[in-house]
Amino acid sequence: MKWYIEVLKKYAVFRGRARRREYWFFVLFSSIISILLSLIEGLAGIAPFLGLLYGLAVFIPSFAVLFRRLHDTGRSGWWVLLILVPIVGTIVILVFAVLDSQDGENQYGPNPKSVPA
Repeated sequence: MKWYIEVLKKYAVFRGRARRREYWFFVLFSSIISILLSLIEGLAGIAPFLGLLYGLAVFIPSFAVLFRRLHDTGRSGWWVLLILVPIVGTIVILVFAVLDSQDGENQYGPNPKSVPA
């Protein structure tokens, strides 16, 4: 949960680097929250307003952490535009998100693994 909160604290920070742990824990908790909201809406028989509201609330932090994750692998955040390419783009971004951090400092800052929390 710490990593999820950390991403929300950096709401619109598109510079710097994000560890795999930070990115994937954010994705995990965000997915769990979305599923729970969908279940609540389904059981209550209401329109998907809560899920939409949550999606809008985490839209910018989601892209910000993805940008930082790409920076951590030594790539520009503009690679995120590959998402616009159906199927292949999403797979490429997924592979980039899974890759390990670039060792040492790169043009986007110091390696977050070596920086004390």
